[in-house]
Amino acid sequence: MSAPLHSLTLTEARDRIARETATPSALVDACFARIAQTEKKIHACITLCEQEARAAAAAMDGIRPDPDKALWGIPVTVKDVICTKGIRTTAASRMLENFVPPYDAFVVRRLKEAGAIITAKTNMDEFAMGSSTEFSAFFKTANPWDTTRVPGGSSGGSAASVAAGQCFASLGTDTGGSIRLPAGLCGCVGIKPTYGRVSRYGAVAFGSSLDQIGPMARTVKDCALVLSVIAGCDPKDATCCDVPLQDYVGAAGRTGLEGITLGLPVEYWREGLSAETGQVCRAAVDTAVKLGATVKEVSLSGPAYSIACYYVLASAEASTNLARFDGMRYGLRAAGKDLPACYKASRSAGFGPEVKRRILLGTYALSSGYYDAYYEKAAKVRRRIAEDFAAALEHCDALLSPVSPVTAWKLGSMVEDPLALYKMDILTLGVSLAGLPAVSLPAGPGPDSGLPVGLQIIGRAFDEAGIIGIAAALENVLPRLGDPNGL
Repeated sequence: MSAPLHSLTLTEARDRIARETATPSALVDACFARIAQTEKKIHACITLCEQEARAAAAAMDGIRPDPDKALWGIPVTVKDVICTKGIRTTAASRMLENFVPPYDAFVVRRLKEAGAIITAKTNMDEFAMGSSTEFSAFFKTANPWDTTRVPGGSSGGSAASVAAGQCFASLGTDTGGSIRLPAGLCGCVGIKPTYGRVSRYGAVAFGSSLDQIGPMARTVKDCALVLSVIAGCDPKDATCCDVPLQDYVGAAGRTGLEGITLGLPVEYWREGLSAETGQVCRAAVDTAVKLGATVKEVSLSGPAYSIACYYVLASAEASTNLARFDGMRYGLRAAGKDLPACYKASRSAGFGPEVKRRILLGTYALSSGYYDAYYEKAAKVRRRIAEDFAAALEHCDALLSPVSPVTAWKLGSMVEDPLALYKMDILTLGVSLAGLPAVSLPAGPGPDSGLPVGLQIIGRAFDEAGIIGIAAALENVLPRLGDPNGL
């Protein structure tokens, strides 16, 4: 008996279309049927694009697949912080609850040009500020493996939609770990590209020197395929780098690790790892050795300083970026007796508690008398963190660490303790501060909880192909997770 369409990998779905044993409409139907079956349990989607998706699929059904379009007829979802022309883009905030962009983000245009069909905009922490997708203004998203637990954040809706079979791939954004953490907790593959590898044009800004768009999917090859579509220089994004692209899909065919040196940052293997997270990730390291890799310990200062450094810099950039949401030009406008009162009422009603917290932190760090003590010092620490990574990667092809210190935690267990929640990003923040690429790969189920454990593979700048190859070789032999048992 053949597998249900929604359970196929993206690559398998492409093969079905190429062989004409499945149509775009059949794939879209399967995804919406799966959304109807699972959405009440996980709440992954803010806006369904059913009418547009079915129309696009129907237009493709009578046409032979275009071999030059890598995602021809493939249903995908997009994090609701990425602009989609004519489709509501809310950033999971009341401030943008009714905002309909007049243009597509660069990555969305690339998806459409490659033949992809957007089926939904996914839930997230408001303005991408959070690690659990509990700070959406609309609803919380649950983990498909256990619906009493978080999916990670801020791209939790994207990760949950992939893990639950609602789509074949999704786009997320990663500022401090927001692709890698939810991918790790939900048991899918996520790639945070090098800063500048993928255009940020059309993504609602949180931390402009940190934000990066990347793919999430069920396999390394699927992620590599999506990255090959969305990567590239964009003249509309001044931070996008004109660096030659690599053969990401070809790299995903790697099977061995002979000649590869992998570094284990000792600090990243000490930071409060749960017993099962440490056990599963160390077993993955042993697997890498069996595949021919050489493993050595390295030292990084990242974890000791990354949380303080990141939350000063990211909050400062957030306070600046979110200043534009004043109730005048676009977004929510609340009534006020005069202009200052209107500003205050609009921002009070439009922003949630976590966003307000970070605006206040950032404004304080940038204020007169405190800029030198906080923001300038954090910028210097960031440079030191980047130098540490560069030094370690001079002698290693990639670095390995867990993605998260623990498996998915209970919904609501950290909402009232922001510092505890911030610590969940301790293993991902340094990579973002250094602007490096990283893959989150399922390392296997935790022996106690049965929940996914993620392994992080960190590479040199613009060497996405290198870490994709390492991830693909490991994926071939690491324990398979199977289907989520929380649905």
